[in-house]
Amino acid sequence: MEERITSAIVRTYFEKLQNFLEVDLAIVGAGPSGLVAATALAKEGKKVAIFERLLAPGGGVWGGGMLFNEIVIQEEALHILDDFNISYKSAGDGLYTADSVEVASGLIFGAKKAGVMINNSVSVEDVVCREGRICGVVVNWTPVERLGMHVDPLVVMSKAVLDGTGHPGEITDLATRKAGIKIDTPTGKIMGEKPMWMELGEASTVENTKCLYPGLYVSGMAANNASGGFRMGPIFGGMFMSGRKVAKMILEDIDG
Repeated sequence: MEERITSAIVRTYFEKLQNFLEVDLAIVGAGPSGLVAATALAKEGKKVAIFERLLAPGGGVWGGGMLFNEIVIQEEALHILDDFNISYKSAGDGLYTADSVEVASGLIFGAKKAGVMINNSVSVEDVVCREGRICGVVVNWTPVERLGMHVDPLVVMSKAVLDGTGHPGEITDLATRKAGIKIDTPTGKIMGEKPMWMELGEASTVENTKCLYPGLYVSGMAANNASGGFRMGPIFGGMFMSGRKVAKMILEDIDG
């Protein structure tokens, strides 16, 4: 029995991995914008892989506001929650609340059912850049990274890469530092996240969602970090709409 169980896990995992070594979209960070984008593209028949450093996907949704496991969503983003069959209730003034655990788990479940491969405990330590385009990610196990072990990584090639790493904007930072590229911002560099201003932060999250460089896209708080947008706290409508917007942009790119 023990041998059969281990064999089943190893065999099935490597079949799955083999099928996702070359994808249409590689997303770094399994936060709300990345999960929404991944689901939308997978439903269009695209091969999508997410790489999440932590054991649990979901990004910053789980904790709600200061560990009060409720989040807030604006009315204009509710249709995205409806698509994932996530419940919510009115809080007045065009705002709605949702249980953060239901939101996180609902987004993860929806992405998996759409066909997205979610790789948890996998870190992206570099990008692949060829002939003026970002075209893949360099991956390793998170425990290897954290222990500082000298273990060479593997590569997943992709038609596009989405930086959904939240506040740090890690992939954009990697690309600008190591590849020396200029990104689509007023300075050509990372502008840095501004302090909290919820209303403007929500708007700029969507506005700053864009292609920064051929093959490199940015969404969610990573978009605000790249272009100098404001922080917004535990309101998530902008995150969901950012994911939906970037999915449409990437679909047009890879189909074009």
